Amino acid sequence: MGPNLAVRNTVRLQVQNVEKPLYRGTFHCFQSIIKQESAFGLYKGIGSPMMGLTFINALVFGVQGNTLRALGKDTPLNQFLAGSAAGAIQCVICCPMELAKTRMQLQGTGEYKQKTKNYKNSLDCLIKIYQKEGLRGINRGMVSTFIRETPSFGFYFLTYDCMTRYLGCEAEDSYVIPKLLFSGGMSGIVSWLSTYPMDVIKSRLQADGVGGVTQYKGILDCVRKSYHEEGWRVFTRGLTSTLLRAFPVNAATFATVTVFLMYMKSEDNLPECEPGPVIHQPSSL
Repeated sequence: MGPNLAVRNTVRLQVQNVEKPLYRGTFHCFQSIIKQESAFGLYKGIGSPMMGLTFINALVFGVQGNTLRALGKDTPLNQFLAGSAAGAIQCVICCPMELAKTRMQLQGTGEYKQKTKNYKNSLDCLIKIYQKEGLRGINRGMVSTFIRETPSFGFYFLTYDCMTRYLGCEAEDSYVIPKLLFSGGMSGIVSWLSTYPMDVIKSRLQADGVGGVTQYKGILDCVRKSYHEEGWRVFTRGLTSTLLRAFPVNAATFATVTVFLMYMKSEDNLPECEPGPVIHQPSSL
């Protein structure tokens, strides 16, 4: 499944009513969306990630690389700190983007032809939220996003660094691409596992208020009510679809960035990239 398909499943599973659940699991959710809303239903909210994802990746890798250079030494701790810094900064873009994505994906749940359409697209969604709630509304879920993203990106880059060191990713290695893909995929999985419960809380807070009913006063209230009503399993809702997405997406992301920087270094076009965000290995990478 592509990124948006998996994300859509995740959001629906994370915020559905436990007393009247619409979906029994990841694949039932996938099948139900196609049956009830057509294949186009799988791509609701795709505009928001498309608008911000490229810029977010550029920001993340740029901040991580510059922070690592500023810290001086390439150590596991510095890899974690540099990744955490990148994760914290990109929250400014990530939070509004995910808010629009969540609202768009919940719009018209279970309807083949939407009877009510509050938002035309992701940009229209953000504009209407701003007009109604101001900057506070646009940044709904910012604190939970920050709590999720900061350590998550720390583990993201730390895992990739450790995996590439362990596998011995050398530029002249004929198996370097599979090794980079595996390292990137595992980095994505570890990253999501490290803070997934907070992602559930973030989704619930951003979906709160849809339909005019507000359930949660804040993060702690959301955690308390969610656990009280649904038990600890609520914090793993949608995990399967998230991990199905995490491996291929992050495998492709890290491998692409690393190979590109390797190529640029071989051409001597980017001497200042030493040490780079993902190629700073104890090898020719």
